Amino acid sequence: MKKKVRIMVVDDELIVRESLSGWLKMDGYEVDTAASADEALELLKKHRYNIMFLDNKMPGMDGLELLDSLKEEEPDMAVVMITAYGSIDTAIRAMKGGAYDYLLKPFDPNEIGMLVRKIVDYQGLAEENIILKDQIREKTRLESLIGQSRAMQKVFDLILDVAETDSNILITGETGTGKGLVAKAIHTQSPRAYGPFIAVNCGAFTEHLLESELFGHEKGAFTDAVVSKKGRFELAQGGTLFLDEVGEISMKMQIDLLHVLEEKQFYRVGGTQPIEADFRIMSATNRELGQAIQEGAFRQDLYYRLNVITIHAPPLRERKEDIPLLANHFLRRMAKELNKPFDSISRKALDEMMLYDWPGNVRELENAIERAVVVGRGRAIQAESLPFYQEKPLYTPKDGSLKEVEKAHIIEVLEDTQWNISKAAATLGIDRVTLYNRIKKYGLKKPSNA
Repeated sequence: MKKKVRIMVVDDELIVRESLSGWLKMDGYEVDTAASADEALELLKKHRYNIMFLDNKMPGMDGLELLDSLKEEEPDMAVVMITAYGSIDTAIRAMKGGAYDYLLKPFDPNEIGMLVRKIVDYQGLAEENIILKDQIREKTRLESLIGQSRAMQKVFDLILDVAETDSNILITGETGTGKGLVAKAIHTQSPRAYGPFIAVNCGAFTEHLLESELFGHEKGAFTDAVVSKKGRFELAQGGTLFLDEVGEISMKMQIDLLHVLEEKQFYRVGGTQPIEADFRIMSATNRELGQAIQEGAFRQDLYYRLNVITIHAPPLRERKEDIPLLANHFLRRMAKELNKPFDSISRKALDEMMLYDWPGNVRELENAIERAVVVGRGRAIQAESLPFYQEKPLYTPKDGSLKEVEKAHIIEVLEDTQWNISKAAATLGIDRVTLYNRIKKYGLKKPSNA
């Protein structure tokens, strides 16, 4: 999608305004003209411009004076100074004042066209740079969204189903289950994939800071607003806005967000110019929003706006068959990043991982593997390097109940197979996951010498 570029030509000479605006309109740009600095300031109250061609010599406020005020009020707009009375001193003052370029009349239409294209490319790269820095800061890794369990296959299928739509998505799940990765996966599969993916953790800001972070602000809107700033809404134009921990936002922010969703436009804090809201919203929460609505802590109308489609990210304890796949994935990455020789996970360490409940989910698993790679020795991760590992004594049968008999039999088979889970499961006639569940149920622990 070609970006819309709006240009203003400010000059007290009619012939200059008409010729310059005519050339620019032929190149497909939207152009407004002003005969004085006062007219230019009036237009700036109504529209936001990418580029301004500004005459230096005008009645009343001259070009350099207007330039000084524009660099404070419109820091993202490129100003090209134009004059028929050029001097080195004036050119130096203009460039020091923040002008992008300085041109002498009469103009060459080809030169004007090349200059505008150069400015548009520069502004596009500047916006991309902001977005890339934000993405790097988030350290979002799509490849971490992996799994072969039935629960994750359902998530993958749903991602592909909803990606082609522009419907708002609410992603639920415990902390560490990869809700942000689900949102990023939907974005990369969607028609907005070439637009920005802008994420904001709503729970990390106070109400005042979150308002400025989302809506942006104009210079002087509040005490610390020394320059105008784009918010996440503007940075997400043409792409996706991901609101993480959306259940933590205040009632006032819920009303403001609902207004944006309904009106499809917004204003910067302290601003008077409406800005079109052209982005898809995905939200995530680990709260029960239904309960929050009953408690009066979350608006029901906003909930229905955000929750057109729900995707639930399952906790790791409900998809333990994915643990070996995830653990080996993290092992390969950590070994490479930390330049360590690890290339495998010992059977005892993997058994410990399968028996653990992972309250911190995939994020905790990733951290556990990183720790094991940092503190471990050799080429295989050992159970002793895992942060949750504890030696426990074996269970001793107490009576002849069915439960005790089953427990004793499982222990016997495990000892006979030297705690080879695959062999023990085959001997018992059950699958590995069922055996892991029995081991956990009876609190069995592999001997350190097994």
